[in-house]
Amino acid sequence: MKNQQCFFRMILLLALGFAVMIPHESCAQDKAAQIDVLMTKFYENGQFNGSALVAEKGKVIFKKGYGYANMDWQIPNQPDTKFRIGSITKQFVALQIMQLVQEGKIKLDGKLTDYLPEYRKDTGDLITIHHLLTHTSGIPSYTGLPGVWSDSTRNPYDVDYMIQHFHSGDLEFEPGSTYRYNNTGYFLLAAILERVTGKSFEENLQARILKPLQMNQSGVDRNERILPNRASGYLRQLDGPVNEPYFYMLNALGAGDMVSTVEDLYLWDQALYGDKLLSEKYKKIMFTPFLNNYAYGWGVYKVALGESADSVQVISHTGGINGFNTIIFRLVKDRHLIVLFNNTGGTSLSAMARAIANILYERPYTLPKTSIAETLGKIVLKDGVESAVKQYHDLKTSRADQYDFSESELNTLGYQLLRSGRVAEAIAIFKLNIEMFPEAFNPYDSLGEAYMVAGDKELAIKNYAKSLELNPKNTNAIYMLQQINAASQ
Repeated sequence: MKNQQCFFRMILLLALGFAVMIPHESCAQDKAAQIDVLMTKFYENGQFNGSALVAEKGKVIFKKGYGYANMDWQIPNQPDTKFRIGSITKQFVALQIMQLVQEGKIKLDGKLTDYLPEYRKDTGDLITIHHLLTHTSGIPSYTGLPGVWSDSTRNPYDVDYMIQHFHSGDLEFEPGSTYRYNNTGYFLLAAILERVTGKSFEENLQARILKPLQMNQSGVDRNERILPNRASGYLRQLDGPVNEPYFYMLNALGAGDMVSTVEDLYLWDQALYGDKLLSEKYKKIMFTPFLNNYAYGWGVYKVALGESADSVQVISHTGGINGFNTIIFRLVKDRHLIVLFNNTGGTSLSAMARAIANILYERPYTLPKTSIAETLGKIVLKDGVESAVKQYHDLKTSRADQYDFSESELNTLGYQLLRSGRVAEAIAIFKLNIEMFPEAFNPYDSLGEAYMVAGDKELAIKNYAKSLELNPKNTNAIYMLQQINAASQ
């Protein structure tokens, strides 16, 4: 009765529009109900549309779909819905590379040119398999190259063409000296996997991981194939969701070309505790973090619990590809697992995962507030950006406890405006974000990008430089300033 009363009290508070802090003494025994309330609120706020699975001590306690897998036909998301998982693909590549290391067929200190001898020797002789696995190779990431997302990702290139034209750039830094997240590294690793084994990435993936684990709902995604229960991808725009832009999936080889379900990733998680796929010796190497807390295909770090100084280790990775974003969040000490797949573009899955982690550990967590980005977007369309800025200040003064006024909210709105061609309005919103968060580096970086779109290189340089001053490790600002300077010479 106590759990039931607590559950209905939460429902009442939500119905009244309150964002509440749930103490860990409340509803401690009904974690699944709390997770459902939490994720339902995210769904109602327009912040989540997808599937979720949570395991506690190795046992699934919650799995459910929210919203639609296909909005045209209003087909609901379910736990067995297939999603493009984006960069979660990288951990499957990393494990297969480690299997080949264990078999003596690849060396971690082996050179890139040892396995792809046609690769340019001046850089390939300096780059090791370890560098590729840890995002420390120095090769420019192809997804950061100008025009790639808007043009080249659509074209049906083969692997050799992709390597020659998109993965062989001059080094940005000495291999091993710097961490810079890099999709090119994992594309090359998948190509190496194919070359060493004489089999395709798909054949290796099936034989080495998916079939042994009976992950029957997972595999590579190829545009021409019919995949039962596949979710469509959407992007949230100011006036509602739209279909995601076309992406030729082979161009994401190894970096993000897989589909899976939250249920299959539970099987994956459980297998990683044993030695069926890889010995303990090589698993230890795979999960050892290097620069920026990045291991081989995984981030390894600690997160705080509730408002206390307590923390737990997390082994995790996010994924994002047109219309989809995903997260696998493993709390390995206690064998807890959180998997969230979303098919409406970018959203803060990490924040959702941390809130669920607090539920699992019976710590306080905050129910999500109403999105200020969603609210202001409608005002921009109806009354203009000046009215939206005024409404932001009014709501922040009068209803600060009901809306999410975080930095990321205005950033999201700014990019929605930028993508829709409303460049002047995007600049105004990014400026508002700087006004609200003058010591944060990302609003300056975003404003710099907006000025680049507007053709104002002087103001773009000014804002990228300010972003870099606030965060000297902001790799995007470094890259953009280098590109602007190179273009000016």
